Amino acid sequence: MSSSRIKTPCVGLCSTVYGDLVCRGCKRFHHEVVNWNAYDEEQKRSVCRRLEVLLVQVMMAKLEVFDSDLLRSQLQGRNVRFVPEQSPYCWAYQLIARGARLIQQTEAYGVALLPEFRGWELPRLRDAIDREFFLLSEAHYERYIAPGFLREVLAGR
Repeated sequence: MSSSRIKTPCVGLCSTVYGDLVCRGCKRFHHEVVNWNAYDEEQKRSVCRRLEVLLVQVMMAKLEVFDSDLLRSQLQGRNVRFVPEQSPYCWAYQLIARGARLIQQTEAYGVALLPEFRGWELPRLRDAIDREFFLLSEAHYERYIAPGFLREVLAGR
């Protein structure tokens, strides 16, 4: 990531206010949402890197970005916001998230669905990607974050 100021990953669909430990919108952990404005740039970059790694993992299992220059120019031409420093697979997610109902041919954007997903409608694929991204974030939380919180709670007794 560049050294530019990190913006919030918030997508305006926060579920942590309803008690979720992982936000169903941006996939950050509850404490990251709550403390975001107190984080320094390196802490914010760390959160963004984790989210990028998880999203790329999901995206690479569904599609191939075969022309990142074409994808970039299509996103720019259609005013779809994306983070240029992130993986083109994150850009492809933005494309599908924003244009799932409008896109007819993903190949025109430099993206090809893997054979097992070629028959899928893009809104269905978008929802599957979002669900899998959430589940990976939740699993990461349960594996790496929750045990630390549990230790802190038990130590505080």
